[in-house]
Amino acid sequence: MARREFLSAGGLSLAGAALGQTDVGADVPRQAAPEVEALVFDTFGTVVDWRTSIIREGQLLGRMHALDVDWADFADRWRNGYGPAMERVRSGELPWAKLDDLHRMILDQLIIDLSIVALSEQEIENLNRVWHRLIPWPDAVPGLHRLKSRFVIAPLSNGNVSLLTNMAKHAGLPWDCVLSAELSGHYKPDPEVYLKACDLLSLPPERVMMVAAHRGDLAAAKDLGLRTALVHRPLEYGPARDVDTTPDERFDCNTNDFLALSKLLGA
Repeated sequence: MARREFLSAGGLSLAGAALGQTDVGADVPRQAAPEVEALVFDTFGTVVDWRTSIIREGQLLGRMHALDVDWADFADRWRNGYGPAMERVRSGELPWAKLDDLHRMILDQLIIDLSIVALSEQEIENLNRVWHRLIPWPDAVPGLHRLKSRFVIAPLSNGNVSLLTNMAKHAGLPWDCVLSAELSGHYKPDPEVYLKACDLLSLPPERVMMVAAHRGDLAAAKDLGLRTALVHRPLEYGPARDVDTTPDERFDCNTNDFLALSKLLGA
């Protein structure tokens, strides 16, 4: 496949600069799909760098209590519990729960598994709220501001509303509103999440673009008629992870960061 960034919109095909650049070439027409009015964003890994955030806070806690913990492994194991915990909710094994509660359930088990005994309940709860304090990728805030000038922008995350609101305040994310899987009582990639977001925006799916670093998320949105933009985040799981950054023509846009996406969409 040619290495390129592309936008397919309403029958109009726009070919542009090589994938891998953070600035789309001048030959890309600065024109957005006219029917797209809102962009909704996956958050963990797409907008914010959860792994680095957890490692940093864990290291601070470790120094306070002289904990011998591999905080990179800790972050990965905490995140790896996310999918199985949601599946337990989907299967009916667990009742519906906010992501804060699932994160705490995973954290409690991780603390037991790693024999961490020095933390108070207050410290454990504060650590669980690290997900409210995640740091954005360097391009995220300036890119969102540019996109906001042309589109309605909102998260569409499995994070609960309070988590996403606190995250926005902490990281300076300029959302127009906060959309959460919590509002549908489902988790992505259940179709109810995407359709509820469109309903709350009073827009049909084809006027909403899902932006994510995760192909499964985008594929689920695409199946429901949403437009899609894949933003590569090769460092989400750390520098040692081999990540596929090839363009994916299933999706309307392929790009490397939000600033490049804003240029591609004419914002």
